[in-house]
Amino acid sequence: MLVNEEQWAEIPLLHVYPETGGESAPTVIFLHGFTSAKEHNLHYAYNLAGRGIRVLLPDAHLHGVRDEGLDEVQLSLRFWETVLTTIEEVGKLKEELAERFPDSRMFGLAGTSMGGIETLGCLRAYDWIDAAGVMMGTPGFVKLAKAQMAQYESRGFKIPLTKEERSAMLDTLARFDLTKDRKALARRPVYFWHGMNDETVPFKPTANFIEACRPDYEDVPERLKFTADRNAGHGVSRTGMLECTDWLATHLNDGTPV
Repeated sequence: MLVNEEQWAEIPLLHVYPETGGESAPTVIFLHGFTSAKEHNLHYAYNLAGRGIRVLLPDAHLHGVRDEGLDEVQLSLRFWETVLTTIEEVGKLKEELAERFPDSRMFGLAGTSMGGIETLGCLRAYDWIDAAGVMMGTPGFVKLAKAQMAQYESRGFKIPLTKEERSAMLDTLARFDLTKDRKALARRPVYFWHGMNDETVPFKPTANFIEACRPDYEDVPERLKFTADRNAGHGVSRTGMLECTDWLATHLNDGTPV
């Protein structure tokens, strides 16, 4: 397989692809987590490329080579700015993909932690995602944002938002919150992995959401898979990584959009 550092739509990324497979190979965009960077998920790309999948690993806003020297607290206060920027940039990458590889048949999206959260927001925003993998993500944008703000303030940090700005931000997040409209999943194949001891992105809200979705998948239950790892915290196991890449490769190599 080949790994190139490239810029698509002015977004720095790693382009990982099999040496054979042609212009019509399925594509996955894989999104990294908070304070991480594109190269930290090369093991996902390696396994996907081995199954004939083209993989794009972008650096998120304020991360990797786009780092602006912010400390973790400053970065935390701009968490949702990063999430919303990524959701917009996934759309730009898809447009660029269509120009570079117009014969590409299928499209998948996946990510870890913040990347899993962004993946769920994209599933609400874009109907052209054929399959997805969500590692330690949560669909409840508004609930998570409120909990984060309460936590910051309890630690003595002042959130630089007026009451009106805070309300406007929550209204914007609600547009990408799948708990507000789970029908947007449209019975597409989605794999979820979550550690039951996760203290960073709580397990229970994600588990509750998946159970709420099961009736929507009643006719196609095989398209919704949830692995709950009772021994894991906030860190994906090797088994989870392999399950996710196998899920994406299986559904995308089928070649039939849902």
